[in-house]
Amino acid sequence: MTIDLATLARAVQSAYDEHHAAPGGDNASYIPYLAKVPSGLAGLAVVTVDGDVLTAGDSDFRFAIESISKVCTLALALDDVGPDVVQAQVGADATGLPFNSIIALELHHDKPLSPLVNAGAMSTVSLVKAASVEDRWQRILAMQSALAGAPLELSDEVNQSEQTTNAHNRAIAWLLYSAGVMYCDPMEACDVYTRQCSTLITAAQLATIGATLAAQGVNPVTKNKVLLEGHTRYVLAEMTMEGMYGSSGDWAYTVGLPAKSGVGGGILAVVPGVMGIAGFSPPLDAAGNSVRGQLMVADVAKAMGYNLYAG
Repeated sequence: MTIDLATLARAVQSAYDEHHAAPGGDNASYIPYLAKVPSGLAGLAVVTVDGDVLTAGDSDFRFAIESISKVCTLALALDDVGPDVVQAQVGADATGLPFNSIIALELHHDKPLSPLVNAGAMSTVSLVKAASVEDRWQRILAMQSALAGAPLELSDEVNQSEQTTNAHNRAIAWLLYSAGVMYCDPMEACDVYTRQCSTLITAAQLATIGATLAAQGVNPVTKNKVLLEGHTRYVLAEMTMEGMYGSSGDWAYTVGLPAKSGVGGGILAVVPGVMGIAGFSPPLDAAGNSVRGQLMVADVAKAMGYNLYAG
């Protein structure tokens, strides 16, 4: 598809100008590091499948990737064990409950249902083939970096902040283990999951992840083949079902693109075959999604006429 880059650049700047200071929302407060990030930050980036990069605002500010990391680990698990195993052992359905819900496990016979909620994400981490804790972590970090087109790094400050406040996730990990849906030591999975959420990324790098998924697993910046042929469709399907947590259905209804949010303030959307769009701003709505990030990403998609369900 030929993209008018001048029109796209205007759409990016217009969306940023319109929404970068939109009111509403609060920083995630249950993770001390995130509570301290300046709430006025906002950035927007688009990366096309041809490698064009367009940005506005604080697109180079490094923020915590948080739950968007689940997309990267899902991609790695799909390559390691295949889509049938991921669907059978983790799932591909929305839970209908918050991303850290224990009740969701009880209601669904201990199956996590989605790799994009905390329970399913830890189960997915445990599916990654690894010889040790460090091997598991390094393989996940390498996948994040390959998708982003740049070496990403763990923030010791974010990780420490997360590791000291993750008792709820540790409880979920043990429940998964007792139900037979944890495929390595549960505390190893929880530790590595917490680390994967603690890497730092920019909006431009996040958009590159989206562009790589849009380009069937070929990173348009590095030109490297990152994912196995045909696996991106499963990632995008999971993003559609649960990527925006309790707002996933509303997002599909109004925006019509696969997307994933993180409580660090990032929003990633994918236009298959065309581009990745990423917004960043720390204040979150009640579902845990960036208020401004959603508005900016949705505006770009609408201005360019991108909606999978619009024909």
